[in-house]
Amino acid sequence: MNIGQEILLQLKDEITEVEYNRYVKQLTYDAKKSTSDIAIFYVPNALISNWIKNKFTSKLEHLFELKTSNKVIVNIGLKNSFNKTKIKTQEIKKTTTHSLLNPSHTFNNFMIGGSNQFAYAAVKSVSEKPGETYNPLFIYGGVGLGKTHLMQAAGNVLQNQGKNVIYTTSEQFLNDFLRHVRNQTMEKFKEKYRECDALLIDDIQFLSNKETIQEEFFHTFEALKTTGKQIILTADKHPKKIGGLEKRLQSRFEHGLVADIQPPELETKIAIIENKCKINKVNLSKDIINYIATVIESNVREIEGILSKLHAYSQLIHVDIDLEFTKNVLKDQIQENRANLTLNNITKFVAKDLNIKPSEIRSKGRSKNIVYVRRICIYLCRELTQNTMPQLAQYFGMKDHTAISHTLKKINSLIKNDEDFKVKIEELTNKIKSNS
Repeated sequence: MNIGQEILLQLKDEITEVEYNRYVKQLTYDAKKSTSDIAIFYVPNALISNWIKNKFTSKLEHLFELKTSNKVIVNIGLKNSFNKTKIKTQEIKKTTTHSLLNPSHTFNNFMIGGSNQFAYAAVKSVSEKPGETYNPLFIYGGVGLGKTHLMQAAGNVLQNQGKNVIYTTSEQFLNDFLRHVRNQTMEKFKEKYRECDALLIDDIQFLSNKETIQEEFFHTFEALKTTGKQIILTADKHPKKIGGLEKRLQSRFEHGLVADIQPPELETKIAIIENKCKINKVNLSKDIINYIATVIESNVREIEGILSKLHAYSQLIHVDIDLEFTKNVLKDQIQENRANLTLNNITKFVAKDLNIKPSEIRSKGRSKNIVYVRRICIYLCRELTQNTMPQLAQYFGMKDHTAISHTLKKINSLIKNDEDFKVKIEELTNKIKSNS
């Protein structure tokens, strides 16, 4: 397997299956004509060429840089077109430093919400006063929530100030270490990592149970911290919960500031979708944006994939994007699994989401909040299970099916007249389905 094929497989892991099969899979890497500075790919037609150029060129260049530590220009053209085209090597901008930062990750295009506001403020503060506040800064959270974006946003700010910034993954850090050990050039390794102005390492949890590299990283950490250089780390969990991590490293990670990023709430997801629509020049109505926000769970990377899929379907079959079209295109991404849904499961999920005890939902309580949550739960149980109204009445301790019918009418009226309530119900519905 050549390097071009390796890069395409890496890209496959970061995009949707539809994007990969429809576009990226069509790329053919020319290993003979490509150089350390230029990566040449061919595609079968202009449509695919234009799409990939607009969507993935910068990402491909970034992956090449991560893999080779060289600045690489990606050229994409039609098959046989490069036989007639002379690539001007003098246009290539060479550089002696390789930060591996993605220039598209900035603070300006990061959407802030309650789920990430603290982490955003912390990283922003670090970018303004590196080495002075919150050193180290440790950011943790699930996949696709924006940890790398925030870290690299700070890196881009510092790099634009002329500082020597190193961004890498823990895997790349380990590979770099092993390469220098084999080549007996550890002094160069130490010089590289201990003399930078800021060290940014992604997914630090992958150093778990690797004693030798943890030892080296500890000394690198100490050298940077002692000289007031900024350290930013990310992981999928809090330092205390990373198994196989030396206690002295754990204590040093916690000595700075530990900030978490939670899955985005509905309002933030809507804002992210609106922003992505603007960037990608995709026009969607409010109904469609709200619908997409309710079917996406925690991984916001899905958004670009969904927008790409909608845009591609619309362009290829010449159909305008409306709500019905959107639901049809995305139906394979929405898990429909009623068989595993029970009244107890739904009640527990609604109780947790709306901060109330399951027992209160099924009680005779008449407080405004309990009645409100109980009505929502009854509606969802009716929609998501095969239980009859008499069965629901028995489960919720109500007199008979007429009480259930009255509740359903109340909820349907709210859904019809209150857009925010409608979106909340849709969000709960899709959360329950995806967790079934």
